[in-house]
Amino acid sequence: MHLVAISGSLKQSSANSALVRAMHDAAPDHVEVWDGLGDLPHFTPDDDGGAPVARLRDAVTRADALVIATPEYAGGMPGSLKNALDWLVGTGELYDKPVVVVSAAPSPERGVH
Repeated sequence: MHLVAISGSLKQSSANSALVRAMHDAAPDHVEVWDGLGDLPHFTPDDDGGAPVARLRDAVTRADALVIATPEYAGGMPGSLKNALDWLVGTGELYDKPVVVVSAAPSPERGVH
């Protein structure tokens, strides 16, 4: 089983980034951390996104499943994570791929959405 773990936070010291790194540390042969969220250009349907988007698509293609650990901002996912998902729309990498979404938050009220 090969998992690709993505933190929805651009903050290196975030709890969600720490969670995906801990997953890799616990099972380095099975968990790949994809940390290129901040490198992605804004989604543009008329563009291919270049090398950063190709790296995202390659990582998702290699994965048997994805784990997304993300904070909640204003009742939803961070814009940078939504941007990454937009780059995957219509290209097929996520089709029939199991995805787990978690939120490592310091209180029970955070991450409920």
